[in-house]
Amino acid sequence: MPSTELIQKLRSMTGAGMMDCRNALNESKDDLENAVKWLREKGIASAVKKAERKANQGLVSSYIHAGGKLGVLVELNCETDFVARTDDFQNLVKEIAMQIAAANPSYVKREDVPEAVIEKEKEIYKAQLAQEGKPANVVDKIVIGKLEKFFSQVCLMEQPYIRDTSGKEKVKDVLNAAIGKIGENMVIRRFARFGVGEE
Repeated sequence: MPSTELIQKLRSMTGAGMMDCRNALNESKDDLENAVKWLREKGIASAVKKAERKANQGLVSSYIHAGGKLGVLVELNCETDFVARTDDFQNLVKEIAMQIAAANPSYVKREDVPEAVIEKEKEIYKAQLAQEGKPANVVDKIVIGKLEKFFSQVCLMEQPYIRDTSGKEKVKDVLNAAIGKIGENMVIRRFARFGVGEE
């Protein structure tokens, strides 16, 4: 069983999902070089290299929840108009729209969260921990963990994928797997979620 550190290292090297990295390390007996090779052979690790390429084609898709009380618009970009017209791409953008409807993110990725919002969250966590009497030397570690949870709630790419019942697969893992399968860079550019009566 590969260690969490090894899985994280392989993830940062390849951009592949947690389960893919675990499988790759199991197959390669925890050898990083062979694990990268295994992922590349499966077309998964290639997503990282493709991320550097421009994605200025794509689709704007909508999802209206039953009853018309909730709707989502999302823009998913790819490199070519040809890919944007494929069933795989169109299904992916619909899945992303449904994710947004169900999980109500505020931002696409953690880099989009304003620094002021992050600092405010940190202040709240530190005040809570001070009230609980936590020692100063562990407060920063706990704050980092709480921030990770915050990102997994408000950032679309960090959210657990709604169709994965284990809760381990994130939206970014789904996107990276699609990039590996389809063979083009893809970027979730922006989204808007509308609920009747919501501010």
